[in-house]
Amino acid sequence: MSTASPATRPVKPRPRLLFLLVALAAVAMTVWSALRIDFTIEPLFVGNPRAWGIVEQYLSPNWAFLARPAVMSAWTQTLVMAILATLLGAAVGLVFALLASRITNRSPWFLRLIRWFLSVLRSLPEIGYAYLMVAMVSTGTLAGLLALAVFNTGIIAKLTSETVDAVAGGPLEAADAAGATTFQRSVTAVLPQVWPGFLSYVLYVFEMNLRASAIIGLVGAGGIGSLINVERARFHYDNVSVMVIGLIVIVIALDIASRSLRRRLI
Repeated sequence: MSTASPATRPVKPRPRLLFLLVALAAVAMTVWSALRIDFTIEPLFVGNPRAWGIVEQYLSPNWAFLARPAVMSAWTQTLVMAILATLLGAAVGLVFALLASRITNRSPWFLRLIRWFLSVLRSLPEIGYAYLMVAMVSTGTLAGLLALAVFNTGIIAKLTSETVDAVAGGPLEAADAAGATTFQRSVTAVLPQVWPGFLSYVLYVFEMNLRASAIIGLVGAGGIGSLINVERARFHYDNVSVMVIGLIVIVIALDIASRSLRRRLI
């Protein structure tokens, strides 16, 4: 009786030459970039005692600062700004998402125009829109709200349009067979399939707005970011530290809550 030969172990594939060349090119570009800007971390350790004083203040947050009315007002402004910007960006972004998909927009030239417009819209970061809105409507929460809403529109439209492109074809064929118009086809055959993904994108954008509020506030767009900028200018890094910690805690809590909500929706 013959015994079966033991299974041979698969040979580990060698890394492809293209992968090695790309990796070497990335390392070379990193080294070249560091040399061009004279990158060094020496000032953090040698000849800069002030840096460690700032770090020490960051590691000793002033917890009592959180109870001040100005801080609570800034947190309220940030939350309101994030909610309204998310709702406005989601509503406008959904319309542009339908216009940016070949499934719901049957005009080739109009489709290309919308996609070009959304590409331009996404090319500018939220702080760029904050600069623009501050110049248009002055400093304050309104400028931050409008900046985030415009930025959100481009993000939600991009992600949702890709979801629309990937919808199942069966409901579309049924709508076409029933003689539905493009609008009716979108409402009855497309939107029911994209709602879960769309709501997930909205929750993601809401989390992103809370993080971005700390950045756009540096240019006068309201919220907790403006207060962080004021305390930083006064060199009160212990106050800055406690606000940053509060922002991190809020974002983590919202991330956990949104993940739970996503599991229920999708």
